[in-house]
Amino acid sequence: MKKIKILPKALAGTIAIPPSKSLSHRALICAGLSQGKSILGNILPSQDILATCKALESLGVKIDWEKEQNNKDIQPITVKGQSYPRAIHKEINCRESGSTLRFLIPLAALTGEKIRFIGQGKLGQRPLEPYYEIFQQQNIQYRTTQGGLPLTIQGTLQPGIYSLRGDISSQFITGLLFALPLLDGDSTIILTTPLESKGYIDLTLDTLEKFSLDIENQNHQKFIIKGNQQYKAKDYSIEGDFSQGAFWLVAGTLGGEIQSTHLNPQSLQGDRVIVNILKQMGGDISQRAQTILAKPSLTKGITIDAAHCPDLVPILAVLASLSQGNTRIINAQRLRIKESDRLKAISTELNKLGAQVEELPDGLIIQGRENLQGGEVDSWNDHRIAMALAIASIKCKEPVIMTNSEAVTKSYPYFWRDFEKLGGEIHECNMG
Repeated sequence: MKKIKILPKALAGTIAIPPSKSLSHRALICAGLSQGKSILGNILPSQDILATCKALESLGVKIDWEKEQNNKDIQPITVKGQSYPRAIHKEINCRESGSTLRFLIPLAALTGEKIRFIGQGKLGQRPLEPYYEIFQQQNIQYRTTQGGLPLTIQGTLQPGIYSLRGDISSQFITGLLFALPLLDGDSTIILTTPLESKGYIDLTLDTLEKFSLDIENQNHQKFIIKGNQQYKAKDYSIEGDFSQGAFWLVAGTLGGEIQSTHLNPQSLQGDRVIVNILKQMGGDISQRAQTILAKPSLTKGITIDAAHCPDLVPILAVLASLSQGNTRIINAQRLRIKESDRLKAISTELNKLGAQVEELPDGLIIQGRENLQGGEVDSWNDHRIAMALAIASIKCKEPVIMTNSEAVTKSYPYFWRDFEKLGGEIHECNMG
């Protein structure tokens, strides 16, 4: 439990945005299901990505990290895949990674072996009911602990028709999209409610196509999956992460001029919408090639629909707290089942800093102010809450004292180093 003091200072400069965590998960799994060797470039060994690597190794995949001389953080890896998962280890530790858990459960259900999933933090409380319904329909044995982890499964997925809700988590759909093409028969996924987080499904479909799989997407409501398909090994480089870039784009809007590089303007990432949201709020944002420039701006409140970009809510709540007028964030109820209850976490902690944030069942109402006061906050052991509160310090009158600042290692291990690179000033507090 690390406590730090962040001094109020504007940030400015140029920052290379780390690779997309969402794409890294997907590329690792596709490479792991390919017969042969794939080299994946631009991979960041965050805690979540390491969890997926270890999980794949439990299913027979061999992964070798190659240290690059010029960059000790971003590393290429060699993945020697298995065309069909094998239960090498009977226990898979997903740490705190929801993507790892939900993506790997259907793959484990291809082995026919008894496999136990475990994890840490709030992962054990993340909903898994859509899979339980499938297990019951297909007579796959499973044993769970009060609906969560540890979870033990034994059985084999069968081809057929899969009906799922589209408004719980797109991760269930992605998990099935990875597994169903390997079955000896065709399958169909039918969504019984409109799909939220469409961008994440688009990332999945695009990555599957790059590894030679064919999925028919019928308006994001039905997916036709032919059986007996084969993943083909591919060398693939991961593009920059708009989810992480959003913190620096908001920092540039609040403080000094910041250039964020390695951001693909044609990206399928749903969080690319941050650029449009910032512009709608009055942000001075311009893009050239792979670089986005954010300049200090006087922003105003708007209504933000978070249905397709839930990960942006913590940092957008920070910007809204420092924008003129009211901001409403709607359709954000799924944030309550993330690493923390993010609606409660970000409203509680921003209000400690002097913001005016009202928590609603499915969103937030935020009255903007010119500055925040500062004070003591906690990250709730949530990487996105920690990073959002760090950016809030830019417009505080007094320092921000943060407990559990190490939560950033889940997705962005060198966030604090980049924060200081842009002019931030951080001091470690004496806990004793």
